[in-house]
Amino acid sequence: MAKKKRVRKSYRSPGSRAGGRGGLPGLGGGDMMAQVQQMQEQMAAVNEALADETLEVSAGGGVITVVVTGQQEIREIRIEPDVVDPEDVEMLQDLIVAAVNEALEQSRKLASERMEAITAGLGLPPGLL
Repeated sequence: MAKKKRVRKSYRSPGSRAGGRGGLPGLGGGDMMAQVQQMQEQMAAVNEALADETLEVSAGGGVITVVVTGQQEIREIRIEPDVVDPEDVEMLQDLIVAAVNEALEQSRKLASERMEAITAGLGLPPGLL
């Protein structure tokens, strides 16, 4: 009776042992590097654009307004003069903290949405970049 011949499939790309490009099957080697480089360029452009985008957030019914960029930089804080009460500085401080935190959160969300638009086809977990 003849022995069955075992067949093993190799997942190495041709030339991977002999100093060739190697890599994972189906990823296209150089094509993937070009895609990564293109994505990096797109991300840099988005990051630069985020510096020019601003969000305006108010707290306390509009008595405190914070303007923040898409890069989480605070550009401006406006305080209505009639809310300044020397007897209740803590309330003013709380309103400022609330407005700044909300502005930064919205800015992070904006940046995340812009970056996810670039990386959507990669299958990366949300928030990774």
